Amino acid sequence: MKGKAFFIDTTLCTACRGCQVACKQWHDLPAEKTVNRGSYQNPEDLSFFTYKLLRMKEEVVDGKLKWLFFPDQCRHCIEPPCKDQAGDPDAVYSDPATGAVLYTANTKGLDPDELECPYDIPRKGPDGIIAKCDMCNDRVHNGLLPACVKTCPTGAMNFGDLAEMTDLAKKRLEKAREKYPKAALLDPLDVRVIYLVTESPDLYHESAVAAFRPVRGVTRQSALKKLIKPFTSMAS
Repeated sequence: MKGKAFFIDTTLCTACRGCQVACKQWHDLPAEKTVNRGSYQNPEDLSFFTYKLLRMKEEVVDGKLKWLFFPDQCRHCIEPPCKDQAGDPDAVYSDPATGAVLYTANTKGLDPDELECPYDIPRKGPDGIIAKCDMCNDRVHNGLLPACVKTCPTGAMNFGDLAEMTDLAKKRLEKAREKYPKAALLDPLDVRVIYLVTESPDLYHESAVAAFRPVRGVTRQSALKKLIKPFTSMAS
């Protein structure tokens, strides 16, 4: 499998939100009004104007309080359900060189729920167009890193050829398990954004892994059998 991929090591994430800010800056997206909801996370969710969101949760794990950080974004699925569901090859398509799943103005009139995203990523704007992370495809085609990766100060965010990122994820997983026995990779065979987490994915967010994503009270596993696989590791 060719193309590009991200590897996001949440064990190295400090929740600086540099990736979130860099994404807004590169895409010239406006700031959103934020409020104190008892969390440092702002804004509350992804939106038409926020393609990347640093999710922050406080969880008690094994009797200890832990901060769990999760830089949420489009996963750029290898077999994207949204591409099939859009019904228009000019609305949603995969870039043949990078594998980036890209949305155009032709998404106007579509409903994000109709796109059957297992990670609940796409958001509709005030003009009816749907938007999300585009892998900074313009930067990548010009030999640059995505803005979020370029700005990450800790090495939590990585980007390169899919095979290279998959190998790096396996090595980081093996190392992480020395300290975090429950560490695993999220949907590594299905997406171009591979996460390394140390706890159960539902503790980070309900849509951290595809199989956890409910739609109208029913999981998408029946509709997305070719995409969704259970929470898995790649240590072997």
